[in-house]
Amino acid sequence: MMKLSWVWIVIAIAFLQLVTGFLDFNETELSLIEAYDFGVSKLNYNPLMVGLTLITSAGAKGAVCLDGTLPGYHWHRGYGSGANSWLIQLEGGGWCNNVRTCVYRKKTRRGSSTYMEKQIPFTGILSDKAEQNPDFFNWNRVKLRYCDGASFTGDTENKAAKLQFRGQRIWLAAMEDLMSKGMRNAKQALLSGCSAGGLASILHCDEFRNMFPRTSKVKCLSDAGLFLDAVDVSGGRTLRSLYNGVVGLQGVQHNLPRICTIHRDPTSCFFPQNLISNIRTSLFILNAAYDSWQIQSSIAPPSADPHGYWHECRLNHAKCSASQMRFLQGFRIEMLNAIKGFSQSRENGLFINSCFAHCQTERQDTWFAANSPEIRNKLLEIGILTEQE
Repeated sequence: MMKLSWVWIVIAIAFLQLVTGFLDFNETELSLIEAYDFGVSKLNYNPLMVGLTLITSAGAKGAVCLDGTLPGYHWHRGYGSGANSWLIQLEGGGWCNNVRTCVYRKKTRRGSSTYMEKQIPFTGILSDKAEQNPDFFNWNRVKLRYCDGASFTGDTENKAAKLQFRGQRIWLAAMEDLMSKGMRNAKQALLSGCSAGGLASILHCDEFRNMFPRTSKVKCLSDAGLFLDAVDVSGGRTLRSLYNGVVGLQGVQHNLPRICTIHRDPTSCFFPQNLISNIRTSLFILNAAYDSWQIQSSIAPPSADPHGYWHECRLNHAKCSASQMRFLQGFRIEMLNAIKGFSQSRENGLFINSCFAHCQTERQDTWFAANSPEIRNKLLEIGILTEQE
């Protein structure tokens, strides 16, 4: 039986070029579903398709998507040595920061279960194939769908626009439902997430730990969730402006860690760099030092580059000028500085590579394949855990 454990600190500065490209999505990252649809996850030719389960008990708790529909998840039951082990993967998908963007969002799968796929492929960390996912293939693996637009943290409403901001309630309703289906007996549990879901896994990490008895081994994994409060190419702070709208509109401030909010403004406490050193639960951070989403949508978004000077560079780093590369290297240094304090704890782990990438756990080519990113001869999947009992 494989037992969950962390490699304490693995930081690399290894330039790796992924075989696949990333499309230009300004509002949100390229999701696993989109990646599969566009053919960039072809390493898994026959992925497990897992059906959507709506949380019927959520409605009575007001735990609903933006449009008021029930939230849901995809669950593949564990077996054998993994029968009492649980992996919860929080879906990513950006945020909505004003009424206009949230009204648009509620007419998509990221704001309504009406538009969610009835089945999705489980690949990477969710795969059921031992040769592609040797440590988690037989665990209970759950993908919690994202339909609130605030990383599962909001709790308010806008009656005029018919918008429900109930991310925190969705999170709690989903955990309660899964507990009733056997998760309360978990011997080990891992809360993970990609992008906005990676941020959510940080925000909810200690809360997740507290749901289990002390005898359970509980840890968290944030994939591409280390969003920085960084200056963009115009000298402004695009992502801070976005987060400020999210926090204010969706009532997020009430659900942020108090250890942060007593010292900082709520928007600052939505940035993981201000949270990670105070998380008590073991946390593993996986991130690209040149995170492609942050480069495209936070560092060099079109709004900060009206003359298009960064247009080609933001989509293809091979087309960056020397001065642009120096700017991006400054972003990388800022990321490494943000994790210095966090890295001093032996309870935590890191896998920071220099890929131009975003989200690496759900894609088979970056999770566990012959040409997956390596640091000191360790694949990502092996770097996160693997220790024989």
